[in-house]
Amino acid sequence: MINLTIQKSIEEASQVVGKTWPLYSFVTSNPLSGYEGMPFEKAVKQARKFLNANVFPESMVFRQAWEKGEIDKKVLLKLLGEKQLLESPEYYLQQMASHKKSDVKNSQHDLDRIMAKWLAAFMDEGLAEWEMPNKSEGFYSAWRKLAVYDTDMPKMAIGEIPKTKTEALAAMMDGYSSTDFTKIFTYHLAALPGWTGYINHRNTYDSQWQQEYPITLEDYLAVRLWVAKKIDAEIYPEDNETATTLSISSLQYIWLKAWEKSWQNELVEVLDNQQISSSTEEKEQQVPDAQLVFCIDTRSELIRRHVENKGHYETFGYAGFFGIAMDYEDLKDGLTRKSCPPILNSAYHVSEIPQERHIEKVQAYKQNNDVSNFKDYFLKRMKNMLPSAFGYVEGAGFFYGMSLLARTILPGYLYRFNQNNAADYESIFEPQIRNTCTPEQTHVDIPLAEKVAIVKGAFDLMGWEKLAPLVLFIGHGSQSANNPFGSSLDCGACAASPGRHNARMLAKIANIPEVRQALKENHGIEIPASTIFIGGEHNTTTDEILLFDSEMPDSHKNQLQRLKLNLLKTQQTATQERLAIANKSVALANKKANNWSETRPEWGLAKNAGFIVGSRELTKSNNLDGRCFLHSYNWEKDKSGKALEAIMQGPMVVTQWINNHYYFSTVDNEVFGGGSKITHNITGKFAVVQGNGGDIKMGLPLQSVMESDVEMYHQPLRLSVAIQAPLARVSDILLRNVHLKSLLDNEWIYLMVMDPLDGNKIHQYQQDGNWGSTNQKSIVSNVIEMIAV
Repeated sequence: MINLTIQKSIEEASQVVGKTWPLYSFVTSNPLSGYEGMPFEKAVKQARKFLNANVFPESMVFRQAWEKGEIDKKVLLKLLGEKQLLESPEYYLQQMASHKKSDVKNSQHDLDRIMAKWLAAFMDEGLAEWEMPNKSEGFYSAWRKLAVYDTDMPKMAIGEIPKTKTEALAAMMDGYSSTDFTKIFTYHLAALPGWTGYINHRNTYDSQWQQEYPITLEDYLAVRLWVAKKIDAEIYPEDNETATTLSISSLQYIWLKAWEKSWQNELVEVLDNQQISSSTEEKEQQVPDAQLVFCIDTRSELIRRHVENKGHYETFGYAGFFGIAMDYEDLKDGLTRKSCPPILNSAYHVSEIPQERHIEKVQAYKQNNDVSNFKDYFLKRMKNMLPSAFGYVEGAGFFYGMSLLARTILPGYLYRFNQNNAADYESIFEPQIRNTCTPEQTHVDIPLAEKVAIVKGAFDLMGWEKLAPLVLFIGHGSQSANNPFGSSLDCGACAASPGRHNARMLAKIANIPEVRQALKENHGIEIPASTIFIGGEHNTTTDEILLFDSEMPDSHKNQLQRLKLNLLKTQQTATQERLAIANKSVALANKKANNWSETRPEWGLAKNAGFIVGSRELTKSNNLDGRCFLHSYNWEKDKSGKALEAIMQGPMVVTQWINNHYYFSTVDNEVFGGGSKITHNITGKFAVVQGNGGDIKMGLPLQSVMESDVEMYHQPLRLSVAIQAPLARVSDILLRNVHLKSLLDNEWIYLMVMDPLDGNKIHQYQQDGNWGSTNQKSIVSNVIEMIAV
């Protein structure tokens, strides 16, 4: 009976830790995802208690927002007044500044250090040359056989240690009330949330490493509690919450809500004014020269504006995996990685096959790739093996020194050199798709009906009414040097992989004549014979847009060449705006992409605060400063509401993950974030630690969210979603999706609906399916009044 109680208590305690994603697939996700079933304010207060973390912005951050005018005074005073707080905003800023997080030395330091040491050894994924013995038996068993040699603990015999983790936990809990089990387990899981979060991740996604070398939270707790008893560390925690802490926390929450409401008011004004202006203008009926579909990523907002300014082009927003739930087998290293949202199971496996007209180039490419891979392997072995390490470093020092000097002085030149000499495998190979259930049958194609469904899904979600001669699916990826967190800058919808592979695959499927014919006959979707689909990639560090057009017919080459010239102009103006310089902006972007000492190659999704689902006309003439995810949606064509439901179930949930990851990495970068890049060290190939050990970092680095150690860059606000659709349609979707309704009721996200059947009146979700109207006129008058003052 006690074992069942222990298991249940471990499950309850595990809610305090999220999932720590590995560096090679660093997906931004809510570190408090286990708490999403309770109200945000209650959830973060529990997290603060167990993790000793800041969960709301500090007074310094609020002061910066206040002085920049980002917090509306009227909104703030109204919310303070509702709680009978009648002093001035300055008074409350000073109150918050006087209270800081406890800096008491960690009483569990020795226990944490011992556990981190064992976890690093067991969970290593190929970085260490010498592997920990007995790993295949699981963490507890492997530790038990070696623990007697641990000089950090008192001497002991192996017979003293319980044979199984179940016996160890039962022995450790003997003498404690079953009502205390959850509190004890929560306390010890929260002590190293990075490591326990990675255990959580490995168990959830059942990776190859987990299959071969299993570790569970039960393993971890059995070892930790036994070690704690052996070194006389604390088992049962004391409650250190104070009345002052609770009072300041409530005050911080009021300021946070005032800041969020001020941002929402600005967003409502943009949507309302744009709707008024667009309704007075006659929409162009002329078919555009090209249509470009970008990811909904906030970085696409800037590049879309600049593309639209360069010609008669339309842009759309679509989740960057382009509706293909796939794994991608990398041609360069042979590794297979997930390339779709983590919340989806991969249905397809995509790899590369030679294009028929380039068979003669394939062998040369493969030989060059084999040589490059062997060189990398050989150099690593020479550096890491004990017999050769010292001699190799001594002999190669001059060459490494010259390389380091070139990378420091001429990073931009090296970027261009490497780009010019890179093998363009997209012009030699083409993507091939098959079901994941047939991985060994490399030539088994997926059924026509599935290909049709993939393309139809894209049409349904974007609500296309007309198609241009050129339709481009543009995935995105980032480029940086010496950056362990590089994957965090790639496509979140592709599980932190570049989106280029999904974009190429969708374009290829959409060009298949049989697919087009089936779309026309079975679904009434007619793709003009003159329309060609092309895959591409937006490099978010350099704003270059690369097109994979090796199979482009001659009939479209002149149009494509004009588009390419305009995309070069787009890169020029986009980098000028993003980097805030007038001259040589592309050269500076290239330098940032290849500079090994650059801590901020780009800002990623920092500043994200809104998610807009609707027509491009809602935002087209506005500079949203890269703060909004933009998903195309045509409510008139989505009669059943299924397309909108898919957007809310998928992209809306993913953007909430991203938003919360940035929020928590900002409010406490030491606990929830990645700390400073300057002192990072990679451990086990999958994570970083600060200095030489301790807990692994589970969030974004300091340099990804802060302008400096004290100056804010990302505004830590919860996500505000705005959808243009009939209110009744959205309400029905929420009734069918309890999880989505729970996120709203518990205020993890905000939702506003612009109802086109009610004069585009904006309604804001409140509680339990109720809606309130947003008074746009009063908002505009408030803004005018503030400007006048």
